[in-house]
Amino acid sequence: MRSPDHPTALPKSQYAARLLDWYDCHYRHLAWRAPPGAPAAAPYRVWLSEIMLQQTAVVTVGPYFTKFLDAWPTVDALAAAEMDAVLTAWVGLGYYARARNLHRCAQIVAAELGGKFPNTETELQKLPGIGPYTAAAIAAIAFGQTATVVDGNVERVMARLFAVTEPLPKAKSILRELAQALTPIKRAGDYAQAVMDLGATVCRPRGPLCGDCPVADACAARRLGDIDTYPRRAAKKAKPTRRGTMFWLRRADGRTLLRRRPDKGLLASMIEVPSTPWVDVEKQSDGTNSDWRKYVPAACEWRRLEGQVHHTFTHFHLVLDLMVADTAVDAKAVIENVAGEIWADPHDLSGLALPTVMKKVVRLALAEDRS
Repeated sequence: MRSPDHPTALPKSQYAARLLDWYDCHYRHLAWRAPPGAPAAAPYRVWLSEIMLQQTAVVTVGPYFTKFLDAWPTVDALAAAEMDAVLTAWVGLGYYARARNLHRCAQIVAAELGGKFPNTETELQKLPGIGPYTAAAIAAIAFGQTATVVDGNVERVMARLFAVTEPLPKAKSILRELAQALTPIKRAGDYAQAVMDLGATVCRPRGPLCGDCPVADACAARRLGDIDTYPRRAAKKAKPTRRGTMFWLRRADGRTLLRRRPDKGLLASMIEVPSTPWVDVEKQSDGTNSDWRKYVPAACEWRRLEGQVHHTFTHFHLVLDLMVADTAVDAKAVIENVAGEIWADPHDLSGLALPTVMKKVVRLALAEDRS
């Protein structure tokens, strides 16, 4: 809830005016942005950047945005691309469902909407991968619609400005209402980017630079003297740990067996080293993958490598063991437990959509080859 004893000291018009004046001088120069007061950035650029920025830092997105624009400068070009090419270019950004939705959305815009993005939040949300936040960002930044954009930066600014004591995530609806009440009709796109920039560069999670804030005198949390305690957050649940065993099968010609993951679920449609299912450690009686033999891709002599691969996803930690085996080029052994079989040169996997966790597996296997 908002503290009634510490309301914001500025009316909406003054708050927006101050923030826009600050933005005109201190905006971040980003590849996908138009400068303040300039014609809006092309919807394709705004959409592409916003999809990439979902759960990914600005500093990480920059090179990927440039790479995608070089490869696919228009939504029609992206729509015509092969899915594997898009997934491969996306490797390193994580959350690969975004890449699949990006490609599907491009195809819909190109084939059904004449290559033009809708300009309203309602219509934008009908497209794959575009939720309320992304729709509002595109509508405001690309089309100048009066839309309220609320990301983590904006939530932090609102929580501090109004000293909202309700913890996240329950506070999200309150923070959205507060942000909406301050959103101006004019320069909505610049304002959306201004409040995000304020949160990213001044009203930071730790060590906020209150002396540089254009609305510091209106901040209730600052007047209370405990700005670092906002936004309040509910205690996080500990992430579970899952474990699996990977199978590195080598032919005499040096190629290694890979497979494509299913087209739904975690890392859908990506390329991987064959493995057992990834099971919660708590569900494994001895904490090991004692039944790994049921999942071997071929009847070979398998041996376990020293070392493990550790990787963390959004909802769990992953620990992987690695088994290796060799087979002849003309082996007659039936390859089992492998759909979408691929034999690839492990030293040249640049053309394959191999996610980061699998690159770690490859590095461990190749390190053993060099030892």
